[in-house]
Amino acid sequence: MLLRRAAGVVAGLVIAVPVVAGCGGDEPEESADQLLARAATTLDEASSLHFVLTSEGAPTTGTALTGGEGDVLRPASFEGTLQVLAAGAALDLAVVSVDGTVYAQLPFTSGFSVVDPAQFGFGDPGALLDPDTGISQLLAEAGSPELGEERRVDGEVVREVTAEIPGELVEQVLTSEDPSEPVQARFSVATDGGELRRAELTGPFYTAGQDATFTIELSGFGADVEITAPPVG
Repeated sequence: MLLRRAAGVVAGLVIAVPVVAGCGGDEPEESADQLLARAATTLDEASSLHFVLTSEGAPTTGTALTGGEGDVLRPASFEGTLQVLAAGAALDLAVVSVDGTVYAQLPFTSGFSVVDPAQFGFGDPGALLDPDTGISQLLAEAGSPELGEERRVDGEVVREVTAEIPGELVEQVLTSEDPSEPVQARFSVATDGGELRRAELTGPFYTAGQDATFTIELSGFGADVEITAPPVG
């Protein structure tokens, strides 16, 4: 669970221009279900990816993940920087995860220590590509999907799909203070390669009955990435 106490997240700036529907032909349009299934398969086949997490409306007390950026390498490795709130202080933590062991460079230290990520409000970021616990589960279990607009973003055509995700699943993969409530999702999928570019989720992540929103943006599918455990001490 990457976001055990995640704040509402807002996507980075994107310049998007509506795309004109494809030209003639009798080929049927890919359904929302089919597009999400293709995106889930593409995620499960990716050897690596880069993600950026940004947030808005993070709490000012307690412990929470408020942002971050890094590379995830299959089967279970991560390297990057995570922004967390701990004891009311905003921290930028250098984090490495390898095969279920999470290392962080703690404030006022020069080296890495093995840590329990829950103490900083997040789970193991190395699990993001795990087909049983990672992002692809959100796509595979999305209910009532509906196709939205096609847009061109940075020269790439993406299609939006809105859907509902069971709160119980979101609690397992991310977090939820009321898993009985479904989470509203807006996915942006590249229509050519089937790569998930953005997942924007809205639900009771902090407080039951009060919605928050966070977004993860993905890129660098299959990039050449090497991640090794850092020396401790």
